[in-house]
Amino acid sequence: MPLGILLVMLLIVAALVLGIWATFSVLGVLVTLAIAALVGWLADRIVPGRLPYGWAGAMVAGLLGSFIGSMLLGRVGPEIARIPIIPAFVGAVIVAFVVQMVLKRGVGRRDRGPETRV
Repeated sequence: MPLGILLVMLLIVAALVLGIWATFSVLGVLVTLAIAALVGWLADRIVPGRLPYGWAGAMVAGLLGSFIGSMLLGRVGPEIARIPIIPAFVGAVIVAFVVQMVLKRGVGRRDRGPETRV
């Protein structure tokens, strides 16, 4: 009987550890996405024009900007949720600028010419 109780207690402890690990993993992802969205939103405010898709676009700009900025500047400055803030902001400004240039030029749009009415 004591072996059975010990096994049940070990299973409960393992379930608790797994639950805590999963919670912190999910929380870490959410914090990372929130910081990336904030960095992207700030970059969107600096660059004239608007990023498409609102907060989702800002989040993508922040995540992509973090990657690009870290490649260009390295991991300098303070980090929040594994995102280096200064390189992420510089990279997000670059991403927002490139997006605005692409949208301004109309890349991907077809020139239909004058409309004809039937």
